[in-house]
Amino acid sequence: MDILLAHGYFLQDDPVEQRIMKPYVPLGILAISAYLEREGFVTEVFDATFESLGSFQRLVQEKKPPVVGVYVNMMTKFACMKMIRIARETGAFVIVGGPEPAYYAEDFLENAVDAVVVGEGEVTVREILERRRAGETNMRDIAGVVYRGEEGRVVRNRHRDLLPELDALPQPDRSKIDLRRYVAAWRNRHSYSSLSVVTMRGCPYACKWCSHGVYGESYRRRSPALVVDELETLRAAYNPDAFWFADDVFTINHPWFFEFQRELRRRDVRIRYECITRADRMNEEIVLALRDTGCTRVWIGSESGSQKILDAMARRVTTGQIRTMTTLAQRHGIEVGMFLMLGYRGETRKDIEETVRHVRHACPDIVLTTVAYPIKGTAYYNEIAGEIRLPQLPFPEWNDRMIQVQGRFSRRFYWFANRRIVNEASVARLYRKPRREWGKIAESFVKAKIAQLGMTIVAKGEA
Repeated sequence: MDILLAHGYFLQDDPVEQRIMKPYVPLGILAISAYLEREGFVTEVFDATFESLGSFQRLVQEKKPPVVGVYVNMMTKFACMKMIRIARETGAFVIVGGPEPAYYAEDFLENAVDAVVVGEGEVTVREILERRRAGETNMRDIAGVVYRGEEGRVVRNRHRDLLPELDALPQPDRSKIDLRRYVAAWRNRHSYSSLSVVTMRGCPYACKWCSHGVYGESYRRRSPALVVDELETLRAAYNPDAFWFADDVFTINHPWFFEFQRELRRRDVRIRYECITRADRMNEEIVLALRDTGCTRVWIGSESGSQKILDAMARRVTTGQIRTMTTLAQRHGIEVGMFLMLGYRGETRKDIEETVRHVRHACPDIVLTTVAYPIKGTAYYNEIAGEIRLPQLPFPEWNDRMIQVQGRFSRRFYWFANRRIVNEASVARLYRKPRREWGKIAESFVKAKIAQLGMTIVAKGEA
């Protein structure tokens, strides 16, 4: 083995996901594994999803991989820091990559990491392994690496250019993990299964709260023919009932999407899937093509019902577009999920009321909310840098979600705001059904009013 690739998402530590039970495979490290194998390296993958930290420890103690590469994001950081320490204690050379290390490279180097990969990992990791295979430890001219050089000084090498042609990469090597465990988890809970596929890298939009730490503000995509190849491969091997296109904006490129539609028709491939897009990248022709290609649910990043807040976020979309496209998709038989973000800088009670009205009028099928948190490296983080307070904890014990933002409501307030929005959406959705279930409507209505009262009481207490 030249390298052990790992991620730190342990399902057993996530009570929310245990309840939802819709796990997806770690496509990022499977893509790197496939590339490195093609380049002549022997890789293994530790898929943490259904495992434990103890099983990772036993694996590295038994096999003693010379290099361990760990993918780290904000939500997996705590487990990853423990994995990094375990790998270092077995004598491994530890590499980290992903969105979290990109802006905290020095902190990771102070916590048992030997090299931080910034940006896409395939070529950078390959060059590190080539050096080590040749008996060299110097990383001086390897682009995209941050490491400690002579006398412990932190060295940031030049930025690595993004891969220009994604078609040159192999499919993620799903044979490195037990994918049938994912299929079984889905089917046991939901009576159907879903597998994830990525067709693009990067996002050219510049929403201020969104991190571009790995792919930058780019847009690169695999050809429709290769995407359909992958779909056919997955269907032959695992026979999933549905797919999840884990792209930032699935319909961003209309010519690409229509070519994808033609490729599915040409091969007579019929699929069922969900995807994420933006209201401004939808129209009736796109919605019809979504339905024709098998889309059953589209997720739209609404973020707010206040145009003032959308403009502050640099979303480049209007509330009217969001409501229009939600209605259009539903009219053509496609469910709509809506993402909303509370607590963004400058948001007032009035803006939240506008979001409530927005949800009532749009009437999405599902609403998911989050509270805005400043991710280091984003424009949002930089804008409110003077208003944030970092946790007074050692680096391995905190993440960006724990950063406190001055001048906004408490987490308790936003808990009530979330409950209100979710129940207001439920009332609107249930009321529009041909056969109204008045008991359920009344229950959601009462819950929404209780949540509204909770918001008022908490806000007065914090005034």
